[in-house]
Amino acid sequence: MGATEQGARGSDGTEAYGGDDEEAAAALRTIGRVIKKSRERRGLTQAELAAAIGYSEEQVSSVERGRRAPSEQFLEAADHALDAGGVIVGLKEDVEEARYPKKVRDLAKLEAEAVEICAYDNSVVNGLLQTEEYQLAVFGSRRPAFTECEVERLVTARLARQRIIDGKQTTPAFNFVHDEAALRRPVGGRMVLRQQLERLLEVGQMRNVEIQVLPLDREDNAGLDGPFHLLRLNKGATVAHSDIQLVSRLTSDRKEVQILELRYGIIRAQALPPRESLAFIEKLLGET
Repeated sequence: MGATEQGARGSDGTEAYGGDDEEAAAALRTIGRVIKKSRERRGLTQAELAAAIGYSEEQVSSVERGRRAPSEQFLEAADHALDAGGVIVGLKEDVEEARYPKKVRDLAKLEAEAVEICAYDNSVVNGLLQTEEYQLAVFGSRRPAFTECEVERLVTARLARQRIIDGKQTTPAFNFVHDEAALRRPVGGRMVLRQQLERLLEVGQMRNVEIQVLPLDREDNAGLDGPFHLLRLNKGATVAHSDIQLVSRLTSDRKEVQILELRYGIIRAQALPPRESLAFIEKLLGET
């Protein structure tokens, strides 16, 4: 995740917009206009609305100007105080989307359109499978360091992306291949790693999820160039995503995608089959 993905949480439930893209800024301005019009329709000043919902006048003003993202509690209180009939509460999803970094929103939209998601990871566990504690450790190890607000924002966005794999609605087919090194690296310490391995074993039991391990004793590894994802969309196209160092890249270039599809097929063949992989993870858990 890039260093420009930032935001600072204010007291009492509003969040300063960090400004990583104009699309999010425009969304927050629209949300602010809706709240302002609802307030004016009721004949209230910003100070009167602030007193009614338990926030400061400055916070109300910042929200209305699109400078801060209102919390869920702010939206609920404003909707009730302004008798908005659910109009303001209904902005909740728009606020959440605007709060996330742009590249996270772009990737989440593609994941929602995918019928199959394939991923190879050789450094850390794939983001769609990470526990919250593991995520905190991953983002916390970044140098130069993220601020606490940045880490909170990134973890919230990643947890939101994981809804696609929770099995509560129609989900894609998933195949994850992890290099053994990624599963042995004690990110966050022993207990965090144990919880993460337990999470892999849990998700690996889902009917639409396959988890494979590429052991370190394999002489050949077609994934030495680094991690990447393949998203096969419901309209037939395939998009590739890679996130290495300071570069996060999505591509639908046919030649590039074909190379990565070929590479992924070889990686899957080099890895242990899913059932053997889960047994391998159980063994690692016992050693951790």
